[in-house]
Amino acid sequence: MTSTFHERELRAAAAHLGRRRFLTVTGAAAALAFATNLPGSSQAAELDARRALTADPFTLGVASGDPRPGSALLWTRLAPEPYAPDGGMPEARVEVSWEVARDERFTRIVRRGTATAHPEYNHALHIEADGLEPDRVYWYRFRAGDHVSPAGRTRTAPAAGARITDLRLAAVSCQAYHQGYFTALGHLAREDLDVVLHLGDYLYEYAVNAAGGARAYTGDRTLPAHFNRETVGLDDYRMRYGLYKSDPDLIAAHAAHPFVVTWDDHETENNYAGDVPENGVPPEEFLIRRAAAYRAYWENQPLRAPQRPHGADMRLYRRLTFGGLAQFDILDTRQYRSDQAYGDGWKAPGPESEDPSRTLTGSAQERWLLSGWRASRARWNVVPQQVTFSRRRSDSTDDYTVSMDAWDGYPASRERVLAGAESAGVENLVVLTGDVHVGYAFDIKRDFDRPDSRTVGTEFVATSVSSGGDGADQPANYRRYMDANPHMRFYNGRRGYVTVTLDEEKARADFRTLPAVTTPGAPIATAASFVTEAGAPGLREA
Repeated sequence: MTSTFHERELRAAAAHLGRRRFLTVTGAAAALAFATNLPGSSQAAELDARRALTADPFTLGVASGDPRPGSALLWTRLAPEPYAPDGGMPEARVEVSWEVARDERFTRIVRRGTATAHPEYNHALHIEADGLEPDRVYWYRFRAGDHVSPAGRTRTAPAAGARITDLRLAAVSCQAYHQGYFTALGHLAREDLDVVLHLGDYLYEYAVNAAGGARAYTGDRTLPAHFNRETVGLDDYRMRYGLYKSDPDLIAAHAAHPFVVTWDDHETENNYAGDVPENGVPPEEFLIRRAAAYRAYWENQPLRAPQRPHGADMRLYRRLTFGGLAQFDILDTRQYRSDQAYGDGWKAPGPESEDPSRTLTGSAQERWLLSGWRASRARWNVVPQQVTFSRRRSDSTDDYTVSMDAWDGYPASRERVLAGAESAGVENLVVLTGDVHVGYAFDIKRDFDRPDSRTVGTEFVATSVSSGGDGADQPANYRRYMDANPHMRFYNGRRGYVTVTLDEEKARADFRTLPAVTTPGAPIATAASFVTEAGAPGLREA
């Protein structure tokens, strides 16, 4: 559905919902204003930052993202009161200066400029710093009035087609604040990485109580009562980002590495599918909520201008390249998908789920992916996306079930993607996945019904940062899953992340895990390592 169509639906919802329900249930007034509530459409005054900003406005830190050969995207948001819907900022424009340097002491500044933080964007800034050298580390910072932000470290991508020896990335996902500390992200900040791929569930819409849920804060800290409800309206989502992004481990990870982000479901609502919500409200009402969620997501992530939302629509799928070594096709498997078959959950596959017209990506995104593969000259074609791509049977019996929310619930869509990769001559396919709060390593089979079928790629599933609590090395269904899915080479239920190193000969994955997240400060260790050779897909232990 187009942005124009969704805008009409938003306006129709405004006309048919009573004012009380419209404002208190959905926060729709703010969502509906997205088409007009943009910088330049209001009469917001300009703030004298030196006089007016008495408290530190950089409580949410800094971030960079979507690295390109000569450009870095730099982000911050002014929020002296991060738990407030307006961040503690007045309804006024603020001039902010920024600078990029070759060294962390900022003695060799190469780019600088000023930008305006607008109240309409919750005083978020998205700076495209151009004119940089490819494949180089830079440091950056912001200044508002007398306040200087913490310094961030970023890296530009190598030039198109450049020969590079290796690329080291990490994949992370699923960071439920109320289910544990973000200790994994603190460790991630200290890893030697070129880029971090965040694969979704950056935040959760669920209520967070005064004690921070499983974090069990005591007298030293109490969260405001407005977090103890589900996010629905724009203020809710903005405040929830304030809560999450004020976490010191998340701040450290963003400051240390450029991020490439994509969402899953919880940034909006659990298991939604396109314009179909989980909770049964009319689609036009849900689109108002989706517009609010998408607006807050863009405001709080290091994303470039083409990703700015229009009402309830946001073009999040996009392509990045790292020299001649890797092409990244970042997918969005939420916004365009068909509704989950058989009412969602784990069900036996059947005619409804196997309907060839069903799609997880939508037809436009699918065509974009396949045409990008046909044009690719990269050694590795990497697909960062959300839900498990490889088949997962629940057990070895004939009455097995599969997840209707993952690619198993859309087998025709998966077949079109695999056939497209085969037709394009993609030899080194790596799928990066989040969502399921466990770590998996899969051989991707051309035909999952035949264990001896050709292996055509590799899937690495990043476990959660905190979602699901402490977890276990071998979950209760470990043996059933391993026996039922011979292409599953690894399964671990602890929290953490996965690092992947690509070079001309191989891809190596290291699954990094923690013993606990319900108490802070846990150490990190490598649970397992796997290698797949270029030109010969198939995992072996490193």
